[in-house]
Formats: sequence, structure tokens, C-alpha cells
Amino acid sequence: MTYYLGIDGGGTKTYALLSDEHGNVLGKGKSGNGNHQTGALEAANSIQEATFGALAEAGLRLEDIQHTYLGLAGADREADYAILHPMIRQIGFTKYTINCDTMIGLRAGTNRPYGVALICGTGTNSAGRNLQGEHYQCGGFDYMYGDFGGGGALNIEVFRSVIRAWDGREQPTLLTGLLLKMLGYEEVGHMFHDFLDHWKKVPVNVARLLFEAAAEGDAVALEILHRQGVELGKSAAAIIHKLGMEQETFDVVLAGSLLTRGDRGWIRQPIEKAVHAAAPQATVVTLATEPVVGAVWSAMDQDGLTLSSEVYEKMRKFQDYESIKQTTRQE
Repeated sequence: MTYYLGIDGGGTKTYALLSDEHGNVLGKGKSGNGNHQTGALEAANSIQEATFGALAEAGLRLEDIQHTYLGLAGADREADYAILHPMIRQIGFTKYTINCDTMIGLRAGTNRPYGVALICGTGTNSAGRNLQGEHYQCGGFDYMYGDFGGGGALNIEVFRSVIRAWDGREQPTLLTGLLLKMLGYEEVGHMFHDFLDHWKKVPVNVARLLFEAAAEGDAVALEILHRQGVELGKSAAAIIHKLGMEQETFDVVLAGSLLTRGDRGWIRQPIEKAVHAAAPQATVVTLATEPVVGAVWSAMDQDGLTLSSEVYEKMRKFQDYESIKQTTRQE
């Protein structure tokens, strides 16, 4: 029997999933923050705890694992890998691959080991892999470095749009009433001065108000969501051209809460337009499988295993980590 381990190390949670080559789940483990950029020691402890939790549940040792694939938030540049490789080896891993967590989201969303992934959650990130195995990441480093959007930026767009409507620089918007209600203010002037006087920050969940206003046809909200889609479409096209994928057939996987929960096409439609202009045979799909499953499949890919349709069908139904059930090795 051959065993594979997938690790999804995010900014708040780290998940581990262990399976055999047939896609039978043998063990699970979870812990806290797995992003070294916000705490290397904490991330190392989280990855170790999740890993050994899965191993204990499976009754296996780390040396029994054929390959481990770690999709880690913050695994973006060579400077990051210079920290991550010693950290991972210190835990005891020897047969492993590290990549950014965008790539396990990509793998979980397609039955091919290549394609493009666009993430739009708290932040944004985009990455892809071509048929030759070449990888390219576009963005993921904040507004100053070329990015736009995600909940951690669109919340500011909501706030400033309300301020601009209040002071006359922008047209009236339904976002005003929605924001005042959410933050507990009677009128914009009180909110404006309270935020200035007390150095308050706009909560990230304010971004969801865009979907409420857009559903009512609010022009300001629709414009912001459209821009988010245009920007993500530009990232997808940049990856496609960089990796020479214009004539290939592949999936562009949409992941992150702003793309998988609230959007009714306001963000997706500009993405589809840009993708089809760059690669007519590409298909835009929404991620429905838990990303840690993509980490397991990536571990199998790295070991040279060709995944069967049975493995895909067995594991692609795992849409939520907590609902993944352990199976037996004989199944």
C-alpha cells in the first residue's frame, strides 16, 4: 500500500489529509495558522500538529508516507522557501513538495494536473501550471505591488464610496444605508468623524455589502464588483500568456469566498470574457472540493501516479473538511 499526505496551511487553519493510492481516507489532522509570514514558529507547530494528528489516526509514521504536498499560504518567493524548507525538514519531512496554497486550490478544482487558479477571499492571488509543469504566480502581494481587491480591500472601497456619496464626489448609493446599519451609525457624518478621531479600521466583512447592493441594481456596487472581475481576468490572461497556454484545453478554477459564495456573475462574467479571449478552449469553473484534497492529489502527481477516475469520483465529493470521513484500507 502506498500512502500520500496533503497539507493545506492557511492563515487561520492548517488541515492535513492522508490517503492511500486508491483515494481511501486514512487520517485527518488540523491545527491553527500555517502561514510563516505571520509567525514562523506558530506555523511550524501547526503543520506538525496537523500532520501527526493525521498519522496517529491512520496508525502510520511519517516515514511510511510516499510523498507529502504542502500548499502553504505565504509560499510566494525564494525568500519564503529559504525559511520553509529548513522548517519542514526540521519537522521530519524528507519526501515532500512545497507550493503556494493557490496551487492546491487549482488541483482540487480540476481533473488535470495543470490549469489556472484565481483566489478572491480576504485577499487575491493567481497562479497557474502548464502541461510542461512550469509554474507562474501573478500577484498576491497587495495593492502597492499591482493587486486589487479581495475582502481586505473591497471593504475600503465600500467605505470610501459611502464617504464620496456623502460629500458629493460620488452618486448616491444603497451602500450608505447598508453600511450605517452594519456599523451602528445614524448618519455618515458621525461615522466619518468617529473613524478619523479614533483611528478605526473598516471590518473585512463590510465587503459582503457589495453583493446586497448589487442585487438591488446599485450602480456603485456593480461598478466595484465589475472592476474586481476585470482585474482577476487580467491576472488570468497574464498567466495564460506567460505559460504559453493559449491553445490548450484546461480549467480556470475560481476559489475564495467572494467568488464561491456571494457572486451572481458580477465578478465572474469579466473573468470569463478575459479568459476566453486569451485561451478559447479554457473553461471557467468554481471550486467545490476542499483544497486539502488538491494537496493529496498533487502528492500523487509528484510521485508519478496517474489518478484514476475512481479516485477523482471518490474524493471530489469532499466539499467540507469536517465532513470528510475515514474509510478503511480495504475499500
